[in-house]
Amino acid sequence: MTHAIRIHKPGGPEVLQWEEISVGDPGPGQIRLRHSAVGLNFIDVYHRTGLYPTPLPFIPGMEGSGTVEVVGDGVTELRPGDRVAYAGSIGAYAEERLIAADRVVKLPETIGDEVAAAMMLQGMTVQYLIRKIYPVKAGDTILIHAAAGGVGLILCQWAASLGATVIGTVSSDEKAALAQANGCHHTIIYTREDFHARVLELTKGAKLPVVYDSIGKDTFLKSLDCLRPRGLMVTFGQSSGPVGPIDLGILGQKGSLMVTRPTLQTFIATKVELQETAQDLFDVVSSGKVKISVNQTYALKHAAEAHADLEARKTTGSTVLKV
Repeated sequence: MTHAIRIHKPGGPEVLQWEEISVGDPGPGQIRLRHSAVGLNFIDVYHRTGLYPTPLPFIPGMEGSGTVEVVGDGVTELRPGDRVAYAGSIGAYAEERLIAADRVVKLPETIGDEVAAAMMLQGMTVQYLIRKIYPVKAGDTILIHAAAGGVGLILCQWAASLGATVIGTVSSDEKAALAQANGCHHTIIYTREDFHARVLELTKGAKLPVVYDSIGKDTFLKSLDCLRPRGLMVTFGQSSGPVGPIDLGILGQKGSLMVTRPTLQTFIATKVELQETAQDLFDVVSSGKVKISVNQTYALKHAAEAHADLEARKTTGSTVLKV
């Protein structure tokens, strides 16, 4: 029998239950995929706790990699044995699953299964953040919160390769060293430094064109003060909790600022967009400009331990659940 992690009620890591499931045969336009590895992301915590409500019971997880086992009617671009990966389709915490064929991409030989599982959601998130939301260019100075996290390490490397000066916030000296080793030029240890004051110091008062913030409640308002007039606040996560209601007049008072709350799904909604986004990511990883740091691995059945460590900020870089 095939096994999966299922959630029957919202709650802490203990609600992640290892159970037998029946997968069945793929329908038209689908494939049956046997996972090799599954990526762990903070959105999985949001689903588990009910912050992002999901019909119960459900199998969590938004990205994975593996091998095509069976293709359904009408699937012509994939065949059994193909190595593929995906992000954005809930249901990854399983040994096998059904998934729409147009939601997966073939993996090049240069990308291993474990690296693919670790990078698809985080890497494609970075792609749209620095290529589409705010196209980072040489000479820019940008701020990245949680610079030693999975998205943060990829963002630091990719932005630095484009010629930007990268400022990153981290929680400890160890994480500062990790961020610096991955392209972050200036680290701010927010547990003992005021990141707004340091940004003003580093930019000599000029401030920033863009801030990338996955922290949310704890960093949002002070991040606005780091932006120069007409700067862009990109809030794409909320690990400290959701941003509360704000008076939009603040944006005008602080210099006609702009705020966006994007999601990956919008940027890979079509097959063409998915393929283009993934290919850009594959290219920068294959070239060596971006290295994916898989710093923790857990057995899929031990997903509860992985969630506990993620929430306790014990992890750095990317985490993979091995199938």
